[in-house]
Amino acid sequence: MHHHTPVFAAPTRAARSQALRVRHAVQAGALAAACAIAPQAQAVDYGPFTLNGFVKAEFSRVARACSDCQVAPGVGKDYLWADSVAAGKRFGTEDTHVVLAQPWLGVKFDLGKGFKLSGLVSQRWRDGKVDIPGFWYDRNIALSHEDYGRVAVGAMTSRAWSLADYPYGNDIGVSDVWASSGAGYGLLGHAVRVTSRVLDVMEGDLVLELTYDQGNRHFKVHKPRFLELYAQYRKGDLFVDAIYQDSRNGTPAAWGHGPFDGPFYDPAADAKLGQSGQSIAMLMARYRVSAPLEVLGGIRRNRWSGAHAVVVQTQPRGDIWNSPFNVDWGGTMVYRNADGSSYAVPNPGYPAVSVDVSGGVIYRTGAWSAHTGFAYLGEARTKNPSERGQRNYALVNTLGLGYDFGNGLKAYGLAGAVQYKRIGLSPMSMPGNASFTNVDSRVSRHGNWIGAGAVYTF
Repeated sequence: MHHHTPVFAAPTRAARSQALRVRHAVQAGALAAACAIAPQAQAVDYGPFTLNGFVKAEFSRVARACSDCQVAPGVGKDYLWADSVAAGKRFGTEDTHVVLAQPWLGVKFDLGKGFKLSGLVSQRWRDGKVDIPGFWYDRNIALSHEDYGRVAVGAMTSRAWSLADYPYGNDIGVSDVWASSGAGYGLLGHAVRVTSRVLDVMEGDLVLELTYDQGNRHFKVHKPRFLELYAQYRKGDLFVDAIYQDSRNGTPAAWGHGPFDGPFYDPAADAKLGQSGQSIAMLMARYRVSAPLEVLGGIRRNRWSGAHAVVVQTQPRGDIWNSPFNVDWGGTMVYRNADGSSYAVPNPGYPAVSVDVSGGVIYRTGAWSAHTGFAYLGEARTKNPSERGQRNYALVNTLGLGYDFGNGLKAYGLAGAVQYKRIGLSPMSMPGNASFTNVDSRVSRHGNWIGAGAVYTF
């Protein structure tokens, strides 16, 4: 079957998930018993308003890199015409750099009798441009009471992405590899979040939370739905974070940082699309063994339903396709109706399941800190007869050394390496074939990098 190169191979925002570049993202600040929304460092206070955030600059030199190897630049990994490697592309040492900036502007009012009303607005810029166009990191209001809990409404980040990014990924040098991969979603635009008060359980503190997002309401046939259940347990120096995400009709993808919106960028294509869904179950823990030594680890199960490849519009310049996932290009899948009749679906998407693991240690002494970590993105189980990355894995190892100058300024050096199981498409839980490292799995089985950076948190 011949497939025209599409005019819009994927939604503009979804195509960003396939960008072949290093995204060593940092989210400054952590949750305090799951109730804090934004980091509190060198914050600037003015009346009820608080301004804080971070600015980060990083440079890396990557060996065995090929960050723009495919024939169709910018086309998502799940399209057949993006599989081939272009002839004559440069393959070797590449320099990468990134500048990130993200402020948080918060406001809080004491309503009396223990009630507080708060609001938060936050956006991230990457190299001077909005990180994910069309989506805010935070734009929400919340009502809280220490005896009852908290309710927030609006745009916010998911716990699955934000916690995997910081502290679990960032502190051991795998923030992007761990947080921005897998079957989850990271940015929520129309969410309602209900957080319990701190509960006393087994001589420790337990916080429970539910987040629901209805996504893009312009989709009437394939209505989006997002649900996240979160629990954090703390006892002494032990933190345990458990997260379950389940979604229907979001953009099919393996980009844990991506926004939850709808199955396609244009709701006008709603009736031509098929149902899709994906979910993750994640468990992460960190334990301070001694004053200087901390151990962190996590495990995540990814599940995708798959998404059939469908032409949503035919144009003279080329067909416009939907956002497919794990497709048997050129194949068919036969379905049976209740009356015994059957029909065939061309270019079907197949369900898939994979497991990813991360872990590492960090050692702090005075102003110095050192860490080592890893992230393993595993092979997937699927009945798809075509190879779409299910037989590949990626193992990323990191080393880092940092120094805290005080007053919010930190500098660090980093080194890392990636190892793939085989030459071919990257593991299914990676958004692109060269994501996170710039080492394309279709070109090289391994690569490494060194770099340095600085972060200022205010």
